[in-house]
Amino acid sequence: MPFCTQCGREVAGSAAFCGNCGARQTPSTGPATGPIPPGPAPDPLAGMSPRAAAILCYIPNPFGGIASVIVLASRKFKGDHNVRFHAFQGLYLFAVWLLLTWAGPVMDSGSAHFLRADHLLEAFLLGVSIFMMIKASHEETYVLPIIGELAKRSATE
Repeated sequence: MPFCTQCGREVAGSAAFCGNCGARQTPSTGPATGPIPPGPAPDPLAGMSPRAAAILCYIPNPFGGIASVIVLASRKFKGDHNVRFHAFQGLYLFAVWLLLTWAGPVMDSGSAHFLRADHLLEAFLLGVSIFMMIKASHEETYVLPIIGELAKRSATE
């Protein structure tokens, strides 16, 4: 006899509602052991190619870090060293952008002109992101100075 999906009490096999709590019963209730446990959640990146995943890792800020974290968390790319490298490098590039965003106003607090140093550095980081998207689209592994070496070490661990 199946059990209620809400309260766990026994319900008749053909009952649409639980006699105890009134919860609607779904056909997914199992035999006398209770509800059927859910299977593993499907991987949202299961249909994505490694090339597309590598490109997504360099989405310009402020959303770049999110795509990299999703790629790193994906089961599909857990063993793909190249995609993991791009994900870590994109994540570290995002971290540099965050540091610049937080420290930028402090760097040019007395500056009143249009071309502040933090704005120029942000434009440079945008250019680096676009450059890396192009490299990833050609399936080339380009190691950026400093953060690229960190990404290589992180991807191998």
